[in-house]
Amino acid sequence: MIGIARLAAAGLMAIMAMGTARAEDALKAKIGVLRLSSSAPVFIAVDKGYFREAGLEVELKFFDAAQPIAVATTSGDVDFGVTAFTAGLYNLAGKGVLKVIGGMSREKPGYPLIGYFASNNAYASGLKTPKDLAGKRVAMTQVGSSFHYSLGLLADKYGFKLADVKIVPLQSLSNAAAALKGETVDAALLPISTARKLMDEGGAKFLGWVGDETPWQLGAVFASPKTLANKALVTKFLGVLAKADREYHDVILAAMKDGVAPINDKTRPLLEIIAKYTNLPVEQVVGNCAYIDPEGKLDVKNVDNQIKWLQEQGFADKGFDAEAIIAKEFVKAD
Repeated sequence: MIGIARLAAAGLMAIMAMGTARAEDALKAKIGVLRLSSSAPVFIAVDKGYFREAGLEVELKFFDAAQPIAVATTSGDVDFGVTAFTAGLYNLAGKGVLKVIGGMSREKPGYPLIGYFASNNAYASGLKTPKDLAGKRVAMTQVGSSFHYSLGLLADKYGFKLADVKIVPLQSLSNAAAALKGETVDAALLPISTARKLMDEGGAKFLGWVGDETPWQLGAVFASPKTLANKALVTKFLGVLAKADREYHDVILAAMKDGVAPINDKTRPLLEIIAKYTNLPVEQVVGNCAYIDPEGKLDVKNVDNQIKWLQEQGFADKGFDAEAIIAKEFVKAD
């Protein structure tokens, strides 16, 4: 009996050791994201266990602006960044310490994401549409951010000088929203998830959507050369994202009408996941679903246009283009 007990104990220890080995063998990665619907596929993949099923152990690290995610990726604080393009991101990529490996959110007509919002006083004084922003004080996270580029595209569209706009960089979305509510600026560019609470409380007025005014490739997936050297990790990571991109597109985006996703038995599970990670009620998430290509494709031509515009404005270093910052072996080009 003692011999049998010893054998059973030895067998149990062997099984436990195998389990420990499997856990240690799992590829680990930290992902830098914002609490926005533009990262919806990441949230879906985490919550539904897609990363775990692929042998990846991931940890989400949340930020309040896009540029710090790029910095964290180069420093190794995170392995992958998923956020909007910024001048700072491009400058880091131009120096070779970052590479773009996939597309994420896009500004596209019919898919509310980033909007132009006016303070109550400015609205009452005649700031009624995005083209009225010339000469106004406009809050955003940072100079050279995606918000800055959006405003530049708007200036080109309506023929006013970007230099005539007083840019007020406040470093975070929460600071920009507070400035708008406090009437220290005339307007702000904000994601709808941040602005909706302001509007519901009567603290701001909606002027228009960036996607309706000037569509462009807003977000991307990127990594440092150190992370890219682990091809097994990168391949699995992008494979999981591609699965989640497709599910998000086919279940939620395909069902949207007039910028709003319906709540039904099919969409509710994914909407609830997005709500969980963005700290929003489902009823608000339905009007806040960013467009993401179902195959995770990147609009390389638009990325090149962004770089050239930022270089012309003096926000990005010269001497590189889109081709220089893209990891071609991973990117699916549009």
